[in-house]
Amino acid sequence: MFYHIKELQFEAKPERPDPLFARKLQEILGGQYGEISVAMQYLFQGFNLRMEGKYKDLLYDVGTEELAHVEMLATMIARLLDDAPVGTLEEASQDPAMAAIIGGMNPQHAIVSGLGAMPQDSNGNSWTADYIGASGNLLADFRANLTAESQGRLQAARLYEMTDDPGVKEMLSFLIARDRMHQNMWLAAICELEEKEGIVVPSTFPSDQELKEVAYDFYNFSRGDASAEGRWAHGPSMDSCSYFHYVQHPPAYGSIPVLEPAPPYTFDTNFNIPPQLC
Repeated sequence: MFYHIKELQFEAKPERPDPLFARKLQEILGGQYGEISVAMQYLFQGFNLRMEGKYKDLLYDVGTEELAHVEMLATMIARLLDDAPVGTLEEASQDPAMAAIIGGMNPQHAIVSGLGAMPQDSNGNSWTADYIGASGNLLADFRANLTAESQGRLQAARLYEMTDDPGVKEMLSFLIARDRMHQNMWLAAICELEEKEGIVVPSTFPSDQELKEVAYDFYNFSRGDASAEGRWAHGPSMDSCSYFHYVQHPPAYGSIPVLEPAPPYTFDTNFNIPPQLC
């Protein structure tokens, strides 16, 4: 179960209303890498983890913190929408919704949510559970979590540069700092798991069922050979099981596919079936 306290984890109070920036903040609330996504991702990874211990607690701890960030952002968005000047563009339109569109504000903030935050991104696309991943494999999931925190911090940093409101900057500064911690945290957990399992996911797939002949080849599938300069093209493989091999001209291991004619009921183009012209 969850227990809610009324105090915010960090203050979320702008110096002045700004409906346009409220729309921008929706991205790190309800976008692909927003706080709703990471909260649900971490919690579902925890719900589905079939063993007790530190990793399950880690997922619950940080997932619950992300819910606090959802609350902070929702509060900030609502305050940025306080006294939203949806009627100040009277020369453009007497319709507040149209004025909001022209002014760059999300009109749904005025029409749908009553000047409150919504589970949407900055373009009004609804948040979807398709954004989250909870595979049951901790190494795969923690790597996805590291990516999410990297993208989330990047977006928060970009938003920081888009405002001069001290209150908004202060809240974003907190979120950016927490994302630093969370990137370090997931990387620490990843390194710990890699020491136990190796770096390739899944580590338990039978090695004799894998076509090892192609497991360490880097294929040059683009014009030029600049990719040959990368660490991935030469030297010991990262899993310490073999050596990378750069292949300048990748072979075709298969034959040219020839498909059987489609049956008559598909009405595909088939010259073996006489046409019915009349």
